Amino acid sequence: MSGIIIRRANEADVTDITRIYNYAILNTTATFDIEPKTIEDRMQWFHRYGDEYPLIVATVDGKVAGWALIRPFGQRKAYRYTVENAVYVDCDYQGKGVGTALLSELISLATDKEYHVILALIVGGNESSIKLHEKFGFEQAGVMREVGCKFDRWLDIIILQKILK
Repeated sequence: MSGIIIRRANEADVTDITRIYNYAILNTTATFDIEPKTIEDRMQWFHRYGDEYPLIVATVDGKVAGWALIRPFGQRKAYRYTVENAVYVDCDYQGKGVGTALLSELISLATDKEYHVILALIVGGNESSIKLHEKFGFEQAGVMREVGCKFDRWLDIIILQKILK
């Protein structure tokens, strides 16, 4: 899909970010959150991101079609060069290059910020997300078996990683 614009998220995007995320909460196992988020909650969450840990959106014809971020992995100081990514695409735009554009930009941002490793923790069975990350050179680093339970199913997490430098 042409016409995808990637940019830093702003407060005006929080409503669309929340809509996309709440759809994932209620309808998929892509997130282990089980309760929908409020705009107020997401606004507080939004303000945790900035230059060090960017939050970006993809727009198509002026509409937010997806969002993505990098966030710290672990709280101990030795993890400071490792980040985790998250990518969420509106169901109407899946399979149209939005996820690819978002992940490409995240990798570029993480590299520019001199992070060493970027991780993806993906629920088992989410083949589209696994393939997306593998397209960018992420490799499987491990599996955490049955660490989540959603929709009355035990779910695995597949850990993918990409060493940036």
